[in-house]
Amino acid sequence: MSAPKFTTLGCRLNAYETEAMKDLAAQAGLENAVIVNTCAVTAEAVRKARQEIRKLRRENPDARLIVTGCAAQTEPETFARMEEVDAVIGNTEKMTPDTWAGLAADFIGQTEAVQVNDIMSVTETAQHLIDGFGTRSRAYVQVQNGCDHRCTFCIIPYGRGNSRSVPAGVIVDQIKRLVDKGFNEVVLTGVDLTSWGADLPAQPKLGDLVMRILKLVPDLPRLRISSIDSIEVDENLMQAIATEPRLMPHLHLSLQHGDDLILKRMKRRHLRDDAIRFAEEARALRPDMTFGADIIAGFPTETEAHFENSLKLVEECKLTWLHVFPYSPREGTPAARMPPVDGRAIKDRAARLRAAGEAAVRRHLHDQQGRAHRILMESPGMGRTEQFTEVRFAKEQPVGRIVSATITGQDGQHLVA
Repeated sequence: MSAPKFTTLGCRLNAYETEAMKDLAAQAGLENAVIVNTCAVTAEAVRKARQEIRKLRRENPDARLIVTGCAAQTEPETFARMEEVDAVIGNTEKMTPDTWAGLAADFIGQTEAVQVNDIMSVTETAQHLIDGFGTRSRAYVQVQNGCDHRCTFCIIPYGRGNSRSVPAGVIVDQIKRLVDKGFNEVVLTGVDLTSWGADLPAQPKLGDLVMRILKLVPDLPRLRISSIDSIEVDENLMQAIATEPRLMPHLHLSLQHGDDLILKRMKRRHLRDDAIRFAEEARALRPDMTFGADIIAGFPTETEAHFENSLKLVEECKLTWLHVFPYSPREGTPAARMPPVDGRAIKDRAARLRAAGEAAVRRHLHDQQGRAHRILMESPGMGRTEQFTEVRFAKEQPVGRIVSATITGQDGQHLVA
């Protein structure tokens, strides 16, 4: 019998949870199985999941094939109907030891083939925290799951449930363990990170958590925040940006669009001026701050004028790292019923946004030449600055170490030191 094989599709949180599932499957003694952790963010993501499942079945004809993740949660029947699939496990069930014990103990098909419960009834975040997911230099800590918002294009709340927070004390204890293991950077992750704390006693904010971590884990060299909703940023987080050099000057913003009418149709909670104002305020507090952003091209009813406002937002917010998503309808979302944009226009607009993003990266790289940076080494020849910019080294450096170096050049995609 062989150890189970895992395949992860989608976001960093999925990758984190795959590591947790590996632990749970090992503890249960599961063998000769293939587990696919799926993504549901777009219809294309679900199509890729089905494609990957067929490929894995061809490669592993005798293994049991188990499907889990967001697509399994939102469309269990889609995967249960696939002849390649032996079991479908929901997002809550995949983090439960009993699920894996059942799969391991009853490997002849008597376990219920579909185990997917109502995700909206879940009120707690799984406490199965893992120590050390990521590179040997950077670890990711899940502090929150789910989302209480209902953006019209998004299926994720139906895959992840409502927002749930991990208590601050549990998070601090885990980060202390990670620092003791030698990690020099910790990244806080979640589905809707800025909603952290709303379901906890006293309703603390993300900024409170950041301040608490930096105070109680003084040996942590670098704390990084993953994607945030800028309209929900609290006063303490702004204070941390201004006063805490160990909080990294890089924020990934969930912006989605640059036109007010489209933002309203998306049911977002901010307007374009809110995004611009936040970027200006954060950069005034921390001049070396860089921003990434998610932007959707071709949302239903988007005109060329609407799109131009998204394009202009790249310059107005001084965005550097763009994640561009060509809109694709998700069945079950309000946006899927709105008048669509022509597919060729969507493709063209996404390409123009990506070109703007590539130009922004080139400008950023050019501006860094001759500057000194503290770089966290991810491999012997590559590390990242505090702004998350990749740096290539001609001479090998110790992995996991933070090294000081002066930037001598750039190749259009990376800095060179």
